[in-house]
This record gives sequence, C-alpha cells and structure tokens, in this order.
Amino acid sequence: MKPPPAPVTVELLRDAREVRVLWDDDHRSVYTLRYLRGFCPCAACQGHAPSTWTFVPSEDPMVVRIAETGAYALSVTFSDGHDSGIYSFEILRELCPCAACQALLGARHALATLPTDQSL
Repeated sequence: MKPPPAPVTVELLRDAREVRVLWDDDHRSVYTLRYLRGFCPCAACQGHAPSTWTFVPSEDPMVVRIAETGAYALSVTFSDGHDSGIYSFEILRELCPCAACQALLGARHALATLPTDQSL
C-alpha cells in the first residue's frame, strides 16, 4: 500500500494570510488562515467522532506558530489562543480546497458540508 502524500515544503505567508504546501507528489495546496482555523480537526471543534466536517467561523485569524509534530502532522497556534488542532498530513491533504481535491472527495470534502450562504 502506497503511503499518503507528505509535505515537502510548508510556507506561512502572513501578509497573504495563507499557508502553502508543496506535497511529495507535486500537488500544491493553498489554505487561507480562516479556512484552516474554521476546519480545525481538534475534538473541541469537530467532536470526538465526526462523520462530516464542521466549519467553526473565526474572526480574522492569524497564525502565531506553525511547527511539524513528529513526522506526521503540523501543529498550529492561532492568534485567538487556539492551539489544540493537530493537522495530520492525511487530514491536511483531505482538507485541500483545490478543485481537483474537491472533485476527488465529492460529498466527503469539507467544503461540501458548508451551507451555501457560508463565506470563507
């Protein structure tokens, strides 16, 4: 079984308020900070056994710190003090908002769970 993709580079662009990831399969993901904070994978944001993603809105989040956790995830500390979300590489890739990833996951993609009036 082939291992899931892993990041080659992770770049925090504070002025653009986004995180860019280049994966080892040459895929590129761009996550706005609002998107990452809103889809935080921690139990407080998603529950203990989520079957679908829940978007938790946050006012203009900034990233204070982003660091690799082990060899499998990123931990992110946001300016609102929230720091319990560990974005495994698998979850981070699953959350990729690009059109190709949305098409691949279909109704299972996080963006498919948003109400039509919810803006990112």
